[in-house]
Amino acid sequence: MRVKLPFAGLEVEFADRERALQQVLEWSERGTRFPIVVFGPEGCGKTAWLKQSAELLRERGYHVVYVNPLQREFLAHTDVREVAGRFAEILAKASGRVEVELAYAAFNAARELVRLRRKNVAVLVDDAFQVLGSEKEAAFYVKSLLGLIEYPPESYEKIVAVAATSEGLSRREIGRHLWAEILPMWNMPRKGFEELYKQVPGPKPDFEEVWRLTGGNPRVLAQLYEAKWQPEKVVETLAEKKRLTLFAGSLSPEEREWLRQAVEDPDTLFARERIPLMEKLIELNLIVDSVPRRESWLWIDEPPPEKEPDLGIGRRVAWQSPLHREAVRRALKELA
Repeated sequence: MRVKLPFAGLEVEFADRERALQQVLEWSERGTRFPIVVFGPEGCGKTAWLKQSAELLRERGYHVVYVNPLQREFLAHTDVREVAGRFAEILAKASGRVEVELAYAAFNAARELVRLRRKNVAVLVDDAFQVLGSEKEAAFYVKSLLGLIEYPPESYEKIVAVAATSEGLSRREIGRHLWAEILPMWNMPRKGFEELYKQVPGPKPDFEEVWRLTGGNPRVLAQLYEAKWQPEKVVETLAEKKRLTLFAGSLSPEEREWLRQAVEDPDTLFARERIPLMEKLIELNLIVDSVPRRESWLWIDEPPPEKEPDLGIGRRVAWQSPLHREAVRRALKELA
């Protein structure tokens, strides 16, 4: 069953990601030996994929817990009423730690389901690392998921554990330890993105133009729709939200020149002296670094092109979307 998803005040049907769903089916048949940590650009569709995966796993007989602490959202596909009840109790609180409690409630719920001898259990955690406070806390969270797989309170048949994030620094800390399998997801492939584009009502630019502006990023598509298809408004919003003029102004003249070069070719950041600048861009969620080879087994769903300058994609480093790159270009022009 295709799930319905909110999209810029609309409701759309989950589009494509067929290969990514096939990967979930494969996990459902054997479980995950390690937690799967999925990272990718902001708004690339990780949430939609996780929600569709929750439905798929439910249909495969799994007891499924899905949590998005940032959005204060959960799904509990299980016959254990106490699990859903616990999430509802946390959401009813006025405490400032609700998001953190939700993140840990997902792990605790999965552990409880195993303890109650539910043989097939899935725990899907969406954007929890941003609420945990530090990279080390995110790594500890992943280690806890690994502990559930390796040292369960009772025997089980299969566990599927997946955590998704757009937060690059936490992913690096997790990668320092051998506690997870870390796989990237890119923006939507062209075919699936066109399916989503066709669901957006009303007059709109030609698909080729929308593809050039978004690079297949669903959130950027939603922002364009809300901005009445005026890309300059989306660019300005991105620049203001991420305070890019202030950021560019804080750089040395040499660093600003490196940034100008990166706007044209993000791979220029992959040099020893430019790593600190790349780290700052990662922290602002503007680029994805260390983009793996385009071997299909290294990716969730389809990998991006090997190199696509028009979309800001390099072999090793890529802008999260063409409009993220344009927002940086605009900030640099303001300082020229």
